Amino acid sequence: MSLIPWPYRWLALVLLAAALVSFGWVKGAGHVQAQWDAAIQQQTLQAAVVQKRQAEATVKVVTEYVDRVRVVREKGDTIIKEVPVYVPVQADAACTINRGLVRLHDAAAAGELPEPAGDADAAAAGIALSAVAGTVAGNYQSCHENAEQLRALQVWISEMAATVR
Repeated sequence: MSLIPWPYRWLALVLLAAALVSFGWVKGAGHVQAQWDAAIQQQTLQAAVVQKRQAEATVKVVTEYVDRVRVVREKGDTIIKEVPVYVPVQADAACTINRGLVRLHDAAAAGELPEPAGDADAAAAGIALSAVAGTVAGNYQSCHENAEQLRALQVWISEMAATVR
């Protein structure tokens, strides 16, 4: 005969089973947490590598862009300085710029339709031909600077896309 009654034996077995399940639950949760922490650490390292590559690519692209824009500015400044050579004072005196041309140029530069021309447009606007040549050269200089900026942006976008692969 047994010293422990049946209901207490069943209670002991249920408590033992509950303890075993709880122990397994805690150990399993610890294992899953360790896997989770390792995955997060791996992602953090990968993100750091990508950020480093992106920073290096950005520095490279910006350096090249600054150098190209400097060359464009130097060339543009040289061209603007040469305006008096190509448009001498005699040409300024011989050619008058009417208001219609000025209005058309300003509208084109703003990307708008010009206002209708009037009788006053036939009169001289008092702008020297050399001033027009200098303005046009400066506008083209700005255009080339913008083109270099766009090229640099396209290269930067390509470099950023390449760093995440």
